[in-house]
Amino acid sequence: MSRWIALLRGINVGGASIRSADLAALFRELGFEDVRTVLATGNVDFTTDVDAADPAAAASLKERIEAALGERFGYEAWIVLIPHTDLAGIVEDYPFAEDAEHHAYVVFASTAQARADLLDCARAEDPVAGGEGVVYWRCPKGASTTEPFAKRIAAARFRATTTTRNITTLRRLI
Repeated sequence: MSRWIALLRGINVGGASIRSADLAALFRELGFEDVRTVLATGNVDFTTDVDAADPAAAASLKERIEAALGERFGYEAWIVLIPHTDLAGIVEDYPFAEDAEHHAYVVFASTAQARADLLDCARAEDPVAGGEGVVYWRCPKGASTTEPFAKRIAAARFRATTTTRNITTLRRLI
């Protein structure tokens, strides 16, 4: 059995509205075990017999979950699917100092090209760094939508290829 994390894009933050209990129920109906949702923003921790080391099986699992989400909740679902063991490394690799005045964000990209595009849109002075499949971002509290980098990553071209999580949320999933 492998443990996975599914991060849904656009749930309960201006996109599709899905209750955590309904989300967990769907994952259980799909045959997954140890299903746990974290917060109401579309974070699901679960186990399945799909081997995390098999990229084709992981891609199939992702497609299966997205199809089920779309069918059940009536929206075009897109998720980031991460082996649980990889998430700990992503969190550990956050390169910036953490303090009470800043949010520590991880922007997940669906493809290497999307990640490269995110990094390309950052200015030299933006507190942004690349990681394994992600972009790390340090943002002053209260400026998550007004910072120049925030405005650039909110562009329509990134809506279908990225999702952002606070590092605190990610730690709760570990």
